[in-house]
This record gives sequence, structure tokens and C-alpha cells, in this order.
Amino acid sequence: MTWILILIALAAGAANPLQTGANAQLNKQLGHPLWATLTVYGSGLLGCLLLQLFVRQSLPSWSQLTEVRWWAWLGGLISIVSTVIGLTLAHRLGSSLFTGLSVTASLVTSLALDQFGMLGFDRHAASPARFTGAALMIAGVWLMTRG
Repeated sequence: MTWILILIALAAGAANPLQTGANAQLNKQLGHPLWATLTVYGSGLLGCLLLQLFVRQSLPSWSQLTEVRWWAWLGGLISIVSTVIGLTLAHRLGSSLFTGLSVTASLVTSLALDQFGMLGFDRHAASPARFTGAALMIAGVWLMTRG
């Protein structure tokens, strides 16, 4: 079961530069990041609504909605900022550098979230091996900027 989850996570990671490239091309052709972002999220909403036709998941109750922590509502806004940055910078930096920077920043942020158990994550100590892995990612991105 763990290997299946790892493969799914790898597939999601592989999809990131594909999504970024598609979004950046959309931005280039539509001529403005706002229209590209609206199109990306509009098509995503349409996809979710179509998926709902098959899954038929019931709406959350009012009490479930009111019990959500305030910061949990920020995911969509954070996603919009991330999308706009990706669709405006990916073509300028290139897919490999942009993705390297994004993944490295994600890893370093994740290290802190795990260490302190923030945002509902279980605590996972930032061991020397984890710090070394993050440092190698940073070094890898630095090397990519040299080429």
C-alpha cells in the first residue's frame, strides 16, 4: 500500500511542471495573468462539478463549516498566488529552474511544518538527515542557476 501512495505522490509531482507549463502558455496566449488564472480555476471548478456527478458527495453541514479553523480557508487564496507566480515566471526561468525553486521552497517549508506540527501536521523531528536533504536540494538549485 505504501508503494502505491508513493507512486501516486510521484505522479502528482510530475504533474506540477506540466500544469505550470500549460498555465504559462495559457497566460502567454490570453495576454494577462488575471484572465489565465480565471480560466485555470474556472476549468478546475468545472472539473470538480463533473467529478461530483460520479462521486455524489453530500455537502458539508453548517456545523462542519463553522468549525473549520480560520487559516484553513486560505488555501484557495494561496493557490491563486502560486498559480499567478507560476504562469508569469515559468517561461522566463525555464521549467527545470522554476520547478526546482518551487519544490525546494516546498521542502524547506514542509520541514518547518513537520518540526513544529503546524497546520494540523503530526510532528516529525527535523533530523540531521532531513536538514542534509534540504541542503542538497538548495545546492542543486544553486547548481542549476550556474548552467
